[in-house]
Amino acid sequence: MHSEIFITKYPLTVLLTLIQVACGQLEDVIIDRYFIPTHCSREVQVGDYVRYQYNGTFKDGRKFDSSLDKDFPFVGQVGVESKVIPGLDKGVQGMCVNERRKITIPPHLAYGVLGAVIPPDATLVFDVLLLDLWNKEDKVQIRILHKQQNCKRTVMPSDFVRYHYNGSLLVGNLFDSSNLRNSTYDTYVGQGSLIKGMDEGLLGMCVGERRSIIIPPFLAYDDKGYGTKVPPYATLIFDVLLVDVFNVKDDVKVEVQKIPQPCRRRTVVGDFIRYHYNGSFQDGTVFDSSYSRNSTYNTFIGMGYVIAGIDKALQGVCVGEWRRVTVPPHLAYGENGSGELIPGSAVLIFDLHIIDFHNPKDQVDIKVIYKPAECNLISAANDLIMYRYNCSLLDGTRLYSSDDYPEPPRVTLGQGKLIAGLDEGLQGMCVLERREITVPPHLAHGTNGASGVPSNAVLLFELELLQLQKGVPEGFLFIWLQDSPEPLFPAMDMNQDQEVPLEEFSAFIKLQVAEGRGRLHPGIDSDVILGDMFKKQDRNADGKITEDELNINVNEDNEVPKHEEL
Repeated sequence: MHSEIFITKYPLTVLLTLIQVACGQLEDVIIDRYFIPTHCSREVQVGDYVRYQYNGTFKDGRKFDSSLDKDFPFVGQVGVESKVIPGLDKGVQGMCVNERRKITIPPHLAYGVLGAVIPPDATLVFDVLLLDLWNKEDKVQIRILHKQQNCKRTVMPSDFVRYHYNGSLLVGNLFDSSNLRNSTYDTYVGQGSLIKGMDEGLLGMCVGERRSIIIPPFLAYDDKGYGTKVPPYATLIFDVLLVDVFNVKDDVKVEVQKIPQPCRRRTVVGDFIRYHYNGSFQDGTVFDSSYSRNSTYNTFIGMGYVIAGIDKALQGVCVGEWRRVTVPPHLAYGENGSGELIPGSAVLIFDLHIIDFHNPKDQVDIKVIYKPAECNLISAANDLIMYRYNCSLLDGTRLYSSDDYPEPPRVTLGQGKLIAGLDEGLQGMCVLERREITVPPHLAHGTNGASGVPSNAVLLFELELLQLQKGVPEGFLFIWLQDSPEPLFPAMDMNQDQEVPLEEFSAFIKLQVAEGRGRLHPGIDSDVILGDMFKKQDRNADGKITEDELNINVNEDNEVPKHEEL
């Protein structure tokens, strides 16, 4: 306002006038409250500080002063060594922020008979819009709009926070918003990075909590304001949503939610693990999930293939375990984040389900469930067996079973017909023995997996040996179990006519098998085997074997170890 309408203190004559007004002897200030806001939480009282815009006119409408022309509102304290004329000081009392008043001030409450630049005995009219109101006794006001029921941690000094906010003045003008930038405000609390009122207003907040924080000017930007949108002496209102909080001293936090019993083994550095996960921020927003891809995350443990916090949290887990892992940014993606998916300085929460793990050095693990009291034969390489099986993942997911087929499978062991771990697990069994074997991926389907079998999957087989026929080495049809007769041809020439036809040859071999001196290849019709063997010995294909033909074969094979085919 122009200096002529302000006084530094009330003269004695003015004080006497005020007394006369109070006694009803003189005309009082006339107040027209022509706009009253719907919500008014506070009214101007003596001792309060106010900031308002005004237009000053005479009764005939001529303007003599205006804060709008100066582009700066009036700021002052009400009723305490006031800088304004008594009538204006009185006229703003009881106002609400955003209220508009027309205050008509008689001469004796303005400049009286003396006048100034203002003519003597002038009635003045002020049109006032109250912009702000505060008191030096004011504190930061906190209004909790929403708070999570389960709040395990609140903001403390030295914490780092990420929050969204809308910042407005008391009149409702929005001066800033993180939401409009689609980016949180990230800062330390209690270290001078924020205005004092915000430092105080954030304390005690939980992630997901919403607060309205009202900050008086002297705890905000005071007489300096901020930029072009926050004027000097402005009370600020921040609507805050806390998104994240952590401390640089935080370590990985692990909450074990479920441990299957028994837990036969826990992970160590160097193990290869498969697990499912949901990754979310502290406010519950999911940023990634292995379930959505229908594929586990597979990696080595403790070797830097994943963020440091997860590398640490995966150590010491059991197959089938559920864990919730909270990873502070310095053990995750730090202040830079990761692309558009993970913002900078984000605390990450992973809900983990451990599917399986193994070590590249692991061998087949065999657990005997049942073994018959009598066990005369045990399975070995080259044996023909019939067996029953169920195959599943370690989490119990069923993959395949012999029960899915009309008959149990038959297979010759040790000839590459089965995955290596299963072949190994079926050897050394007795008929009717039952086993549970665990096969690591490198002895199963490896990194490529198989139809219905995930890559790098550890397999669990339930086995039962149903039948066993001892076998012969691969590529052979018959082997001697004892020393063969010497010389061989006279023993084979059973009627001593110096020639051995197919019938005599077959009878001789079947006798050796019957008396336990030799063994035919199991799983193939014996007549087919004997026919093939005979053709090999009958060099001239005349339908009979002579001693010369037999000796030629024996001489050709004399470097072959004992128990070879004829």
